[in-house]
Amino acid sequence: MVPLPLQLDLFGPETLPLLLVLAGLGLSIAEAIAPGAHFVVLGVALLAAGLVGLLIGPFATPFVLGVLVFLFGTLALYGYRELDFYGGKGEGQTSDSAALKGKTGHVTKRVTPTSGQVKLNEGGFNPYYAARSVHGELPEGTEVVVVDPGGGNVITVEGFSPGEDEIDRELARERARNNVDDDEAEREREDAERA
Repeated sequence: MVPLPLQLDLFGPETLPLLLVLAGLGLSIAEAIAPGAHFVVLGVALLAAGLVGLLIGPFATPFVLGVLVFLFGTLALYGYRELDFYGGKGEGQTSDSAALKGKTGHVTKRVTPTSGQVKLNEGGFNPYYAARSVHGELPEGTEVVVVDPGGGNVITVEGFSPGEDEIDRELARERARNNVDDDEAEREREDAERA
């Protein structure tokens, strides 16, 4: 039987750890060129396992190196998530349109029931949204709260004054939904303040 090239001892015991170091360095360079955490975990895992493999010499069998890659990969992933090197921990990102409900911002282009634009304080990568008002017009600079995120790129907002709190905004939304007359609305506000 003809021996396979790997069985001819063409490669010394340090070859596999050296290959891991080179692959780790290559992925680290790729991460530096195109950041975004695409290669950072695997690059760190391969680099660390390769360096440890070079240190332990003949004990660096493929099985041991595989375990080291897994161990260092787990540690690198944990460190990447906990230390948050790329910043944000998801802040400023919306998971879906429902996450916009209740967000506040201000009008950047006059908002009417048919057109307008707002900038949300925590609106994601691009905080500018096409907006429609619940009722009436909202001039530029008016503070707004999202009452219906829609599901597309058009949200429904209503204005509020800076002194209002969440209870006041919820009462205003409820009044708009139920068309409660002014006397009943005043009684609800008094009840809310007493509670």
